[in-house]
Amino acid sequence: MNELIIAAGGVVWREGKDSKIELAIIHRPKYDDWTFPKGKLDIGEELISGAYREILEETGLDIELGPFLGAVEYESFGEAKHVSYWAAKVLSSSKEFHPNNEADLLEWHEVDSARQKLTRDTDREILEVFIESPYQASKLIMLRHAKALARAEWQSGDEDRPLDNLGQLQAKRMHAVYQVFGISQIHTSDAVRCYDTVIGLTNALKIEPVVTSKLSEYTYEKNRDKSLDYALELAEITRTTGETILLCSHNPVLPRMLERVAKKTAVKLPGYKLKPGDAWVVFLGKNKCLQIDFVPAPSI
Repeated sequence: MNELIIAAGGVVWREGKDSKIELAIIHRPKYDDWTFPKGKLDIGEELISGAYREILEETGLDIELGPFLGAVEYESFGEAKHVSYWAAKVLSSSKEFHPNNEADLLEWHEVDSARQKLTRDTDREILEVFIESPYQASKLIMLRHAKALARAEWQSGDEDRPLDNLGQLQAKRMHAVYQVFGISQIHTSDAVRCYDTVIGLTNALKIEPVVTSKLSEYTYEKNRDKSLDYALELAEITRTTGETILLCSHNPVLPRMLERVAKKTAVKLPGYKLKPGDAWVVFLGKNKCLQIDFVPAPSI
């Protein structure tokens, strides 16, 4: 049996004339097919990072990723493939497509036309998921800090407890994962382990972080509403401005924040807590939460 090839890509979309959605479909000369941009992962690459990279390489478009659309499996030319897909919004249509090693043509199609143009049934399956997904929703990312030194190993105040070696490595890989979302604001607890989790990301994205005790574990223990209302305020900002905001906080706080933000929801809340370095991406519509995606901690 052939080894399963792990790949990732996306349904790239923009608003065309009369605000109708248009999708980018590429032609691959190697396979002589019309498909969504996708490709296999590099060694050690995260799925979501690979999807982002492949879309950039094959289309040259500036994009940000939205909701996860699921995965499909199929066999092509004797190769078994497992492909994960995300919605991908075009940020600028000013760039021209240039043929490359993977794609020699790119065409924009409205949804009905895309159904006809796509070669594979599996691509049409993903297209139907995309249509029903909250691809236009705003995003609030709730990140748990990377792995910290155990409380028993730290003699000073808990708010000063630093990341351990694994946590430091996780923090260094945050940019590879979270650059895909088009983040414009980063808010972090003033605890050292939270600040150190996001400082490399803020530097790479050239964002000045908002450091606040309202996202901290000790503020939550004293006044829960102060922490939960802060998260709710960030959710309202994303709803009204369309900005993508990331907050970094702690394990006891994040599930309660999610409950507050997603009080009006169309989806079931996760029945698990985040491990160090994990995150939820919360997709928010005008009046309710529409989807919650899980992003695992960067693999080391």
